[in-house]
Amino acid sequence: MQARDIAIKVPTVTRDDSIAHAIQVMALGRLPGLIVVDEAQRPRLVLPGTQVLRLAVPVAYQEDPALTRAVDEAHADVFWHEIRDRKVGDCLGTHTPRPVIVKSSATLLELATLMARQRSPLVAVVDDAGLLTGAVILDRLLSALALTRPDDD
Repeated sequence: MQARDIAIKVPTVTRDDSIAHAIQVMALGRLPGLIVVDEAQRPRLVLPGTQVLRLAVPVAYQEDPALTRAVDEAHADVFWHEIRDRKVGDCLGTHTPRPVIVKSSATLLELATLMARQRSPLVAVVDDAGLLTGAVILDRLLSALALTRPDDD
């Protein structure tokens, strides 16, 4: 079995999309992360859900978690609205890791190894030209592994 066999179409975001839009794409798509693409639909970054959440949490709270206890519940529920107009690219910083990408012909072992090594529940699948064709999400990979049986020959 290859990546193309278990890949699914997923919505993507660009560096110019707002953080609010990125969160909505991930939430509505019930995705474990997001793929950030360029204008040619080449994956530039694969963000696990925890990293998307990190984009939404204002830096001051990340640097000093004690500040979070000073925010009342009503404001704590909508904290991310403070930065909803900021762009994904604004929050990525200068050092962005290489995207978690495989060719569509990658095997289940290649996918599993990459996901485990990169700690990513989402892998972008590309064609020979490097264009996004889909994504493999962790639950699809685990299901494929669980249902695959060795040949009885």
